Amino acid sequence: MVPVAGKPYLEHQLAELRRQGITDIALLTGYLGEQIEQHFGDGRRFGLSIRYSREETPQGTGGGLRDAAKILADEFLLIYGDSYLPIEYLKLLNRLSSDPAAVGVAVVYDNRESTTVPNNIAVDEAGYVARYAKDAPQTPDLRYVEAGVLAFRKSILELLPAGRPVSLEKDAFPALIERRRLLAFVTDQRFYDIGTPDRLAVVERLFAP
Repeated sequence: MVPVAGKPYLEHQLAELRRQGITDIALLTGYLGEQIEQHFGDGRRFGLSIRYSREETPQGTGGGLRDAAKILADEFLLIYGDSYLPIEYLKLLNRLSSDPAAVGVAVVYDNRESTTVPNNIAVDEAGYVARYAKDAPQTPDLRYVEAGVLAFRKSILELLPAGRPVSLEKDAFPALIERRRLLAFVTDQRFYDIGTPDRLAVVERLFAP
């Protein structure tokens, strides 16, 4: 809900989805989630249909997804709440459909020093994610940055055990990579995030009238 160019940041994300014809939205909320729900409601005034799943206690980056099982489609996009990446999302879903055995597709940015996020993804010759190494020392195989947008089949939930907080990065990604079930969708479209004041300032300029 942080204001960016006169609107909550999330409103810019949702406007991009609507522009591309993606209108069935599930918002996974947590602390102060009622503020999001009060602002966006059922989504009709934004041209969307919005449902919610709220974490009463923090469940990790995968726990919220696991607990939203009832409102997830068989195939769905997952977009991090602090990222902005204006790519053609239907192409991402098509990439998932190209491999019936794949469980997910991670959008990876071919980093050309235009972001301050360290490289954390290696991709093999067949187009699968070969390594995810967040906060690891930089090595030549880490050419890409995970860009905060993924496509999943609902079977991803099998890798997110119930009863405890779980992490996509620590619980799901390693298993998918080991089984060669996580495809990469490479883009040179810069992604943006609001994780630091400096990055927030960049996004503010991006959306300035």
